[in-house]
Amino acid sequence: MQILSANQTEAIEKLNKFKVGALFMEPGTGKTLSAFHLVKSVPDLNYILWLTPFQTKLSLRNELNKYGGLDCDIIGIETLSSSDRTYLELWNKLKSGISFIICDESLKIKNWGAKRTRRIIELGKLASFRLILNGTPLSRNLLDIWAQMEFLSPKILKLTQRQFYNTFCEWVRWTKRIGNHTINREWIVQYHNVDYLYSLIKHYVYECDLELQIKQQYINLDYEIDSEMIEEYELLKKKYLDSEMMQALNNNIFIEMTQKMQHTYCCSDEKLKLTREIINRNEQVLIYCKFISSAGLCRKEFPKATILTYGKHSFGLNLQDYNVTVYFDKTFDYAQRIQASHRTYRTGQNKDCIYYDMTGNVGLEKMINKNIETKTDLLQYFKSKSMVELRKEL
Repeated sequence: MQILSANQTEAIEKLNKFKVGALFMEPGTGKTLSAFHLVKSVPDLNYILWLTPFQTKLSLRNELNKYGGLDCDIIGIETLSSSDRTYLELWNKLKSGISFIICDESLKIKNWGAKRTRRIIELGKLASFRLILNGTPLSRNLLDIWAQMEFLSPKILKLTQRQFYNTFCEWVRWTKRIGNHTINREWIVQYHNVDYLYSLIKHYVYECDLELQIKQQYINLDYEIDSEMIEEYELLKKKYLDSEMMQALNNNIFIEMTQKMQHTYCCSDEKLKLTREIINRNEQVLIYCKFISSAGLCRKEFPKATILTYGKHSFGLNLQDYNVTVYFDKTFDYAQRIQASHRTYRTGQNKDCIYYDMTGNVGLEKMINKNIETKTDLLQYFKSKSMVELRKEL
């Protein structure tokens, strides 16, 4: 029998009053157990659909089984955009009788232009009860609120997407002419009317931060990249940044550039040396890698350690038996970094959690650190910089 925390009990009591609701609870606070009890509290359900990122399907089923099991379909969110057959099958199941749909990691439905977002919202219209779960507090994702509330009920905001943006966001637009090309950029510089937005959604949202009686300790480890890797790094930097035409290409070219530059030094000998010293001092160590090559190298060099990747393993795993984590490669994504840290720092952990962050002696590493510290999106950072500034920083 699972014992509910005060936050879980409070969440259930609040959302039990409504047919729709959102659990914005940080990783490790037990939002899955809260959702389980909310679903079990509804009598005479004919069908339950639980949407979750594909890689978390098995761990979710195992967790639900620990609570006593739940007769539900667990479907990968990504499947909705790739399988028309699955979409039609779910459509028919949801429209039959009393149904409940749960959307886990609801930031997956933030992009209205994506097929899966539109399909999830359409499926939601058929369900008698709707619940969204997210591991990031509401205040960090103001721009992503519209699609999530639209899934719960269009009656909550009563605003079109454009009306939502115009009401709560201040935009800056930038246009530049390069040869025969015109480049248009726009980004949000400020939010407005936030109190009004909260007044519209507060009845349907439960927020919870993680508060444990243990500490999180972050230790930065500087390392020197060897000369051959530095040379390859500089060649890539020159290739991408010495041409103003980079601005005429898709914005994702910057992400591609930084990925390739980071990959040049991901298997540094000094990183291995520092990691080996950590493993020699600790029995159980998690190592987060970003690239196939660095993950493969770590599995070979450190067979007793648990090697994870950010994209695949930063969501849905409960690793509270570990308390030492090595960020072997850095990630640009703040949400992935937080999710990774909460694999160990979560309810049930009784040791202080220690995180070792490897930082190489190149500008890109410092840029990533700065973006993580300020919770800034790397692509937005790129848009705000000139080529001259980027050359200097990188």
